[in-house]
Amino acid sequence: MNSNDGGFTLIELMIVVAIIGILAAIAIPEYMNYTARTQVSEASSLVDGVKTAVESYITANGSFPTDLSGLGARTSGKYVATLAAASTDTSGAGTITVTFRSAGVASGIHGKTVLWKRNDNGVWSCSPGTIDKKYLPYHCR
Repeated sequence: MNSNDGGFTLIELMIVVAIIGILAAIAIPEYMNYTARTQVSEASSLVDGVKTAVESYITANGSFPTDLSGLGARTSGKYVATLAAASTDTSGAGTITVTFRSAGVASGIHGKTVLWKRNDNGVWSCSPGTIDKKYLPYHCR
């Protein structure tokens, strides 16, 4: 009498494990990049709140603020350590530098910076500071 268990052979199991390993090798780095991009998006949200306060300050004082703490807007978050302002000139141009935390964030953005610049015409733009461009929102690339 011939008995057939109907189970998988060792080679079939090894092929399945190899396929899972290949998929994991591709998926895990992409997931880490996605996580970093998601954490960077917090910077955009914080800066959007600060932009309104900065515009009000410029209207009232005629220049870009050098300190964001007195404007009543949030200047830190879960992933963002600080937002710092620097005036470029007396016409209202300046830069907001966003610095990410060194712990509790994706490894690609530890302590890195993103810059939001306002020109003297009131137009805002963002650019990478020390952060890799692949983590930036699409409008900043």
